[in-house]
Amino acid sequence: MYQSLSVLLIEQALTTRRLGHPVVYLERIGSTNDVVLQRAAAGAPEGLLVLAEEQTAGRGRQDRTWWAPPGSSLLMSLLLRPPIPAARAAQLTMCLGLAAAEGVEQISGLRPGLKWPNDLLLDGRKLAGMLTELRLSGDQVAYAVLGLGLNVNLEFTSPDLAPIAISLQMAAGHPVERLPLLAAILERCEAWYERLLAGESPHVAWSARLDTLGRRVVVSLPAGTLEGLAVGVNAQGALLVQADDGQVSTVWAGDVSSLRNRTPGGP
Repeated sequence: MYQSLSVLLIEQALTTRRLGHPVVYLERIGSTNDVVLQRAAAGAPEGLLVLAEEQTAGRGRQDRTWWAPPGSSLLMSLLLRPPIPAARAAQLTMCLGLAAAEGVEQISGLRPGLKWPNDLLLDGRKLAGMLTELRLSGDQVAYAVLGLGLNVNLEFTSPDLAPIAISLQMAAGHPVERLPLLAAILERCEAWYERLLAGESPHVAWSARLDTLGRRVVVSLPAGTLEGLAVGVNAQGALLVQADDGQVSTVWAGDVSSLRNRTPGGP
């Protein structure tokens, strides 16, 4: 039986001033990102947090579904209204990725890595995914919705998921309380966000956490595939891939797989 949450318990656990105020807690919803997008369009304030126990239409990048049994995970979305140009929008995802990794480390002692562009990894398997959705006003960010799905207390046993997905409970060997984890992630996210608003980029710290760098990768792109060594990321978050002929390509979006981790016939 999972620990029941409530708006009151969440508010009591949070230490943030900006993020997580107000809180919306839902037992079951299609997608927390969709709820925040709707409320943002209606004028909801920055800091709005929507948290759900279960999502029926949760999605990751490229509209992939996100599976999480009720009460097993942290399924959340945040509303930000940063006065920044669209060119810096990827830094918002960097803030959330760093916050999630640091929050997990603080509460569990485990040290996740980041997979470009927006996953958390433990032991080479997916621990969490993020999805940032933007609305622009000209070349400025009008608002951003940052979604996070983090596997906390569940077991992946199916042949399809067990080799590629992991939870904190699986890695730590015991259940992990979600409220302290939520509070730690939001506290770290607020700290990184305030640094971003002050003009500081999270790029250096984010790139230092990237498990993708230094690996030989294959990138799936709409026009085909690109294979090479992931040699870095630029300040806007794009991945730099060096081909065997030495040419470096800048990848702004795409699915990345480490060649070392690929299985015959796998993705």
